[in-house]
Amino acid sequence: MLTIHKTIEGKMTRLEKVEPGCWVNLTYPSEDELNTVAATLNVEPSFLRAALDEEETSRIDTEEGQTLIIIDIPAVEKDDAVVYSTLPMGIIVTEQHIITVCLKETSVIRDFQDGMIKAARTQQRTSFILNILLVVAKRYLQYLKQIDKIYNYMERQLYKSQRNKELIQLLDLEKSLVYFNTSLKANEVTLEKILRGRIVTLYEEDHDLLEDVLIEVRQAIEMANIYSSIISGMMDAFASVISNNLNVIMKVLTSITILLTIPNIIFGFYGMNITGGLPLDQFWWIPLVVALALIAIVAVLLKRRDLF
Repeated sequence: MLTIHKTIEGKMTRLEKVEPGCWVNLTYPSEDELNTVAATLNVEPSFLRAALDEEETSRIDTEEGQTLIIIDIPAVEKDDAVVYSTLPMGIIVTEQHIITVCLKETSVIRDFQDGMIKAARTQQRTSFILNILLVVAKRYLQYLKQIDKIYNYMERQLYKSQRNKELIQLLDLEKSLVYFNTSLKANEVTLEKILRGRIVTLYEEDHDLLEDVLIEVRQAIEMANIYSSIISGMMDAFASVISNNLNVIMKVLTSITILLTIPNIIFGFYGMNITGGLPLDQFWWIPLVVALALIAIVAVLLKRRDLF
């Protein structure tokens, strides 16, 4: 899908055709849309297709007056399982335009299209890019806080149920944090390259904005590391609890088996087909009393050794 926007009188306005100072957004573009943008804006085709590779990592590149910035942005993979992932988004800066390319529609792009970011001006290309990077960093922090709330809820559920379902969900959250941590570190390297000012021209007010972005990214990295360590430790702890509970159950079942074996042994003798007869075969209640007494004695011994 191809959309064109431009800041007019302080408001984000959608246009029908390309104008100088506009922002062109491509979301899961078709081949015709890619060719149209490449021909109309004279953009390097490889730059447009770079962000369409899901395995593309964050980087910055420049060629013939055009700059390509690829950053990893957070996304919700599956709403029902609450799994978060990341995907690349390309930002191409030309002499008069800004182009964004992404495989999926994201909340980051929607915020700009809906005019939620008041400081964003399409005519101020560097500032517009930095505002995108700032929103991306804040979205990481937002999703990390959601992960923390989900983790706390699952922790309470594990105290009650200790089922595999909660452990699997914790594993999904840990995997999401690994994706976040990897992408955030790659974004940090890209931001540090931008900070040097060799590829993207930075004005005085842009330095403060870029430093804010770096602060947010580094805070997100720290949060992702902390949450990952907490979830990993919690999974190990509950795995140990579940294993210990299994040992307790096996111990109880073994003790019950021992107790049930005593009457089987005693009455097994009286069930034999022999001709000589057995002691007290006329007094059936005496073997029963003996069996019950032995069961009681063994049960007490097992209880004292904390085996029952």
